[in-house]
Amino acid sequence: MEVRDKLYINGAWVPSTGQGTLEVVNSTTEEVMGTVPEGTPEDVDAAARAAAAAFGDWSATSVEERSKLLGRVQEALAARMDEIATLISREVGMPMTLSGMIQVGLPLMSFATNAAQVLEFPFEEEVGNSLIVREPVGVVGAITPWNYPLHQICAKVAPALAAGCTVVLKPSEVAPLNAFILAEVFDEVGLPPGVFNLVTGVGPVVGEAIASHPLVDFVSFTGSTRAGKRVMALAAESVKRVALELGGKSANVILEDADFVKAIPAGVSACYLNSGQTCSALTRMLVPRSRLAEAEALAVTAAEAFTPGDPFEATSRLGPLVSKAQQDRVRSYIAKGIEEGAKLLTGGAEAPEGLETGFFVSPTVFSEVTNDMTIAREEIFGPVLSIIPYDTEEEAVAIANDTPYGLSGGVWAGTQEHAEAVARRLRTGQVEVNGGSFNPLAPFGGYKQSGIGRELGKYGLEEFLEVKAMQR
Repeated sequence: MEVRDKLYINGAWVPSTGQGTLEVVNSTTEEVMGTVPEGTPEDVDAAARAAAAAFGDWSATSVEERSKLLGRVQEALAARMDEIATLISREVGMPMTLSGMIQVGLPLMSFATNAAQVLEFPFEEEVGNSLIVREPVGVVGAITPWNYPLHQICAKVAPALAAGCTVVLKPSEVAPLNAFILAEVFDEVGLPPGVFNLVTGVGPVVGEAIASHPLVDFVSFTGSTRAGKRVMALAAESVKRVALELGGKSANVILEDADFVKAIPAGVSACYLNSGQTCSALTRMLVPRSRLAEAEALAVTAAEAFTPGDPFEATSRLGPLVSKAQQDRVRSYIAKGIEEGAKLLTGGAEAPEGLETGFFVSPTVFSEVTNDMTIAREEIFGPVLSIIPYDTEEEAVAIANDTPYGLSGGVWAGTQEHAEAVARRLRTGQVEVNGGSFNPLAPFGGYKQSGIGRELGKYGLEEFLEVKAMQR
């Protein structure tokens, strides 16, 4: 049982001004594994004031100094890699075989890449008689989700600190314990007081207090589209800048000339990563009607190889969902798919055999899905794949783009040229072309209701900068 009874504000561990605590539940055993303080608006106010007071000195530090500090953070996190991976697998349910590489590897990369790129970034340029200067935006309010908890924190905090900003962080109350390790690391490496502040709590209280606080200059939010709209509305009251990374319903377009033996299993994996709890998951698989039966058979074989089980067992390829609420939500979508006439190929709403404890959902594949069905329109956030047949390439592109979202996508074709030509027609922030792997230096973010702004690489750093023109 991990009891965290203090917040990290102004370089010190302090009690919350409130009396409440929030329980953190192990997604595999359903047992309470820890508690954190239920923060208050008064806690946010103290954190925002500390961040505002620290901004002047921190923003004036040299890029070399900030780079060295980020490097020390990366080293300190790496030293605790096994501890962090184990903790996140308990919180979220990702199998340990992936947790170290993804749930800890990506945060390490965020600090390493920002430590390097801040030294090369063009903070000043001359345009005619003007000197164009890029300066830190100020106090950043970071509000992060539970599915890749430390990665989403570090994808905001590392570039914010590199840019010279100070931070008030609210991690997800569902998986907050890993954020305390990051705060310990900042304390250990000597980050000046007030530069990073941690306030745990629920979104309608702590999240809204951050988004509306007059001393917060910029809000970076990752989470549901519904919550993102609320953050944006609150930020608009004081005309704060926002970056929003929201939901997705990404299409994986398998073209007639694609290698189905490679494309279909890869597509199932791209849907099921982290038990489908991935905003950029390729949850709609578009296949030519002429090859639908072939695609169905390959998808079922691939899906049934995703063995559900304890994330600490080497044979498990699919861990539990993060919570009972999430399990109930995903099961209700599966039931809705059946009710609306989709063809259930494998899986279903029942718990996998022998896994009645833990928030497990069977790997599920539907076929003969039409793009107006609920399971094709709404983000499910579970291991549920919808196969949608199409008749022409033109129709496939139209179906792929017929969504309020635009976060990710995929295209498989017989040649790279064919795949890239179709990828250019998708209205989405990222496209995996013939199985191209995730690039943590490439911009990540969405079109339409998938969000505003970009994270990762130099594009992520730019989000935390303002632009000033000095005429000479």
